[in-house]
Amino acid sequence: MFGKQNLDNLSVEELEKALLVKKRQARLERFKKLSGQGHTPQDAVLADVAITPLPPPRSKKAAPAKPVEKTRSRKVMDVLLLGLEVLALVGLVAVLVVSYFNLRELNNEVSQAQQNAVKAQVEPTPTAAPAIALAMLPGGHSPPTAPGGAVPDVPPHLQRWVQPQSPAAQAAAGAIQVEQQSAKPPTRIVIPKINVDAPIVGGVSWEDLKKGVGHLPGSANPGERGNMYLAAHNDIYGEIFRYLEDLAVGDEYFIYAGQEKFRYVVKERRIIEPDDVDVMLPTTEPVATLQTCYPYMVDTHRLVVIGELAE
Repeated sequence: MFGKQNLDNLSVEELEKALLVKKRQARLERFKKLSGQGHTPQDAVLADVAITPLPPPRSKKAAPAKPVEKTRSRKVMDVLLLGLEVLALVGLVAVLVVSYFNLRELNNEVSQAQQNAVKAQVEPTPTAAPAIALAMLPGGHSPPTAPGGAVPDVPPHLQRWVQPQSPAAQAAAGAIQVEQQSAKPPTRIVIPKINVDAPIVGGVSWEDLKKGVGHLPGSANPGERGNMYLAAHNDIYGEIFRYLEDLAVGDEYFIYAGQEKFRYVVKERRIIEPDDVDVMLPTTEPVATLQTCYPYMVDTHRLVVIGELAE
């Protein structure tokens, strides 16, 4: 348009027109070039924007990636882990098998012991309740000037067992002893609510409780005044008292002395420490105390259910 005129002789307007013409030519060339490379017309027109060249088209069928081969250490680790899993499985099966045979042996031992107890069951010779041994003289107390005044050294619930007895009390104790000598020992316990029907044996040792419910020697007999103390396991040897914790106040259970039947009604439940032996003490009322370990399979405490004789 302007030919080869010297740029120095051009005015500002002419220079602007020349620059505009150059830009148009550059855009046209850019448009042709980018259109030939597959870009859109919009990208080709925008000359001031840097256009990233399109990547070459990918082939339709890409070659599959080669699997990464495992190293030797990785293979060894996989074999070790597999071996550990197999050993754990074998150990678990072995534990289950041993537990099964141990439980079966315990059940057989309980069954045999109960059969022997029924065959060899005889009425023991009645004996008087053993005296309570306290390492303290009767009537002791703290000095009257002590804080709070004179306080007996013997706990209140045990004072009557260490105080001198009056003639009337001695006569009552003699009547209780005669009553105990005429009563028959317990032979069977039935608790309908928890489906218990088990024999009662004399003694509460480890061997005694294999045979059934143990009767504490010297404690009361069915139907008589005093505390008849009965104990049984809840997690071994038949689990006789497994569900003793389900008994509530007002529930009933029956204790037999031969063919004679006595009905007791629950009046109290306690969870106590193993060394809380107060529940074994004699009482003036006819009660039957049932005791087992607690909680199930833990056995850190004792569960006690106390029932009164129902007329």
